[in-house]
Amino acid sequence: MSTDAFTSGRRAGPAPGALLLCRAEPQSVAPVARLLRERAVLAPAGEVWSVLVPEGRPWLHDDEPVDRVVTGWSTALAVAAPWPVLALWWDADRAGCLLASGSRRPVGCTWLTGGTPAGEEEALRAFAGRLGLGSAPDLRSLDRLTAPDPAFDARARMRALLAVLTRVGVRLPAGLDPGESAERLREAAGQDPAARPLGPGPERGAARAGRDTARAGGPGPWLPWLPWGSGPRTRALALSQVAAGLPLLARGLRRRSGGWTVAGALLLTHGALGLVYDLAHPRD
Repeated sequence: MSTDAFTSGRRAGPAPGALLLCRAEPQSVAPVARLLRERAVLAPAGEVWSVLVPEGRPWLHDDEPVDRVVTGWSTALAVAAPWPVLALWWDADRAGCLLASGSRRPVGCTWLTGGTPAGEEEALRAFAGRLGLGSAPDLRSLDRLTAPDPAFDARARMRALLAVLTRVGVRLPAGLDPGESAERLREAAGQDPAARPLGPGPERGAARAGRDTARAGGPGPWLPWLPWGSGPRTRALALSQVAAGLPLLARGLRRRSGGWTVAGALLLTHGALGLVYDLAHPRD
């Protein structure tokens, strides 16, 4: 893309994009992220944090709203794994953040491009509680993100949020600036020596190792986040994932939304595997 074309695009508003921050090491995030069937770059993002930089096919090529896709992805990842997912997203008219954690309702905030808050004022308070941002300075910083200020646009608010998140260990790789195009973000993330590209499906090596492990009576390592084990807790978690996945899948099919469909399918698959494992490996 030429400089003139990029500048013109920026005047018309940023191209849709997103960053997904997962509170886990990259080796734990990679197997789950592949099930979203979206090409992405995965890189470390601080102390026990990782960042997913998706290609963005659903919103760049299929005209799906980026916030809906990201909500579906974040919800699926957070329910399928024992760590929260924080998403930053933007398009030509709005930007926002979303925190998904377990089976609880996602919380977040939306801003118009100029910075006008649009959404629940108390959402960031819940957001703070779930991430452990409870100090007075943290809360004051978060309150500012929901206060009207014409000099504080949406992109600046996302940067300010990331500054607050450094207090819980978030450190984005250099060049990952919310509001940039997906191509530039993926290129920047790829410069990190520890970054790796992800595609749909397990890696060949992981699949081979998984078959070897399965022959020995254990689960495949490409599903390390599953609650392998048996008993009431495993069954309850698996059933809750199936229950959460069914309406997401139905919504995705009804709206022909790839993001919601993948999220629902991921939860259904994850829950079903948990139930199968529980039945096949009863606790002694």
